[in-house]
Amino acid sequence: MTTAETAGKVTHADPGPDLIEVKMHIAGPREPAVGIVVKNERCTAGRRAAGFVRHIEVDVSETPLAGSFVPGQSFGVHAPGEDHRGRPHALRLYSIASPTEGEDGSGGVIATTVKRLIDENAEGPGLHVGVTSNYLCDLKPGDELKLSGPNGKRFVLPARPDEHDYVFFATGTGIAPFRGMVLDLLKIAPQSRIALVMGAPYETDLIYDQILTELSEKHANFTYLPTVSRHAHRDATPGCYVQDRLETNQDTLGELLCSDRGLVYACGLLGMDLGIVQGLARTLPPEWVGRYLSIDPEVAGEVGGWTRKMVHRQVKPTRRVFLEVY
Repeated sequence: MTTAETAGKVTHADPGPDLIEVKMHIAGPREPAVGIVVKNERCTAGRRAAGFVRHIEVDVSETPLAGSFVPGQSFGVHAPGEDHRGRPHALRLYSIASPTEGEDGSGGVIATTVKRLIDENAEGPGLHVGVTSNYLCDLKPGDELKLSGPNGKRFVLPARPDEHDYVFFATGTGIAPFRGMVLDLLKIAPQSRIALVMGAPYETDLIYDQILTELSEKHANFTYLPTVSRHAHRDATPGCYVQDRLETNQDTLGELLCSDRGLVYACGLLGMDLGIVQGLARTLPPEWVGRYLSIDPEVAGEVGGWTRKMVHRQVKPTRRVFLEVY
């Protein structure tokens, strides 16, 4: 019997951890708080990155939002102006990239990670330029920014973070919440073990690579696994996707997951959620798969045939798995 088939027969319902209590909707979209941009800089590993990603810090110390965010939450932005129908631009949410204490140590300066959206128009020649992402990326220190939030209460750290070990999977700007979570955990849960798998097409596209490398060198309990898919890694191992690390780095990740302390968080591009659940089903020992996945027996033996539509239906992550895709 395969690992997934065995897991399909597991009836144990793991309640998962209690999550930290958070503040919500202090500033609404109709009456946003006004922050001041204090930093806007590129945060990819190389100047020749295929995409343009920026780390943006905003001073909210003089607003009700000061000290209100925790990693895993987001804030809302309405870009100024109107769309082609004469309506205000749609609200866009951006993940907090800061630790709970903010960039300034007191929660007064928050940060986010923004990728410029520039693409060809689907209907023909010409460019489609994301309104809100480019608005944010063009802001300069001293500019005002209207923010709403905080938003989100399900993709946050446990209420007792030191009782757990963590495996984080990120692609693209999905790294934002994990930058804050890692910084929090290294300060408040020094006994917890943490592994972060950061995925990008090319090494130049890795986001926050320098700070994450430095943190892994400084903290023995933090493992950073930069992962590129379109060329070999720094150590000459073949390129792969983030979920492949469950196999290539099974000694490290398996040790964290095959424990009552293990939790999985994944954030990034749509589709990575399927890869993560397939990777868990394929690589974890049968007795541990059921801790992370509840699998319908009808599809338990067909891991390679799973589709995204099955995730949360026939392949249900337990409360030890936190998935956030966009």
